[in-house]
Amino acid sequence: MPDAPTGVSRALREAPPDRVVEAADRAIRSVLGASGTVVFVADYRINGLWPVLDSRQPDAAAHALQGPLQRCFSSQQPVRAAATDGSCQLYLPLSVWGERLGVLMVEMPEEPPESVVRRATDIAGEVALALHAADRETDRYRRARRQERLSMAAELQWELLPGRSVSHGSFQLAGQLEPAYTVGGDHFDWSLDDGRLTVTVLNGDGIGLTAALLTAVTVNAMRNARRSGGGLVEQAELASDTVYYQHRGHRHVATVLLELDCATGRAQAVDAGSPHLLRLRGSTVSRVPLEQQLPLGMFAETRYALQEFDLDPGDRLFVVSDGVWGADPSGRETYGERAMARAMRATRLQPPPEAVGTVMRELQAFHADADLRDDAVVVCLDWQGPDGRAD
Repeated sequence: MPDAPTGVSRALREAPPDRVVEAADRAIRSVLGASGTVVFVADYRINGLWPVLDSRQPDAAAHALQGPLQRCFSSQQPVRAAATDGSCQLYLPLSVWGERLGVLMVEMPEEPPESVVRRATDIAGEVALALHAADRETDRYRRARRQERLSMAAELQWELLPGRSVSHGSFQLAGQLEPAYTVGGDHFDWSLDDGRLTVTVLNGDGIGLTAALLTAVTVNAMRNARRSGGGLVEQAELASDTVYYQHRGHRHVATVLLELDCATGRAQAVDAGSPHLLRLRGSTVSRVPLEQQLPLGMFAETRYALQEFDLDPGDRLFVVSDGVWGADPSGRETYGERAMARAMRATRLQPPPEAVGTVMRELQAFHADADLRDDAVVVCLDWQGPDGRAD
């Protein structure tokens, strides 16, 4: 079956965007001799995987992140589950450039040899790429992801995100927003260009739709400067001026802007009143010492200065908003005093997409599983060194 990925690729390209799953099923049955397939997508909270079924089938049920589904999604490796009748379910990660979309389950009539598993893994990559592209042309896959209605503010925020994770030879990066279905002003953005990674994390002023609109303006102003070739200072200053001349200092956005040289680990930063930046080096958690400057939009013509620091291979950075750092649901010490460091250390063996989930779960437990009182954003960045191998 040397042309297996090619045959599936053609079928996916020719399929309407809302029928990628059906096209994949037909092609995989034909190419691999499978007896069936199921595409699962991760929900907004990443605490369950949901089958993409026809909208006329209301009995779609969540599959909790456990068993072979969980092992596949977490490890990003193929997982086999043999049945007593000799058949086998093959679970394959659906991911694109480090963005974890879900899992493809392929039902095989018998235990497949390793060569078939490799072909199936390649096919899953083709399916993931097709789903990633089709997601902009149909609402079908987004409906499968959401298990309750998003607020208008959350709809804006999720549409504005670049993704939830991305990987490169020298780094891994992931972020998460909570409360996922009602988040307002907190946000993150990133872009990789010519070996330089730009990351911004924002803590927008206000709540609900008002905060989301303010964040949308700020993010797009920074993108405008960045896409025009501007560095961090120009991005911060254009965004600050844009917010100021719209709101005359009555609204502002606390922001941290980072740019990482992926070859050297040298980082530049603009700390504009910012979310909190912490480094995990080995088992030691420390604040990255940055001089805090004015939040974006407080005054006209505010000027910003660059600061620099170095990362060692294996360093992990967390950027968290006030909704994480300053959480104090019962009037006791804030989450950032000690609980945040404990949560960070607990993530040492986890990749960033798992690590942000761990910190968010610990934050939820800190709130005694009650709804978060404030928006929360967690971004995790691992720099693995220029050759991709941490010391």
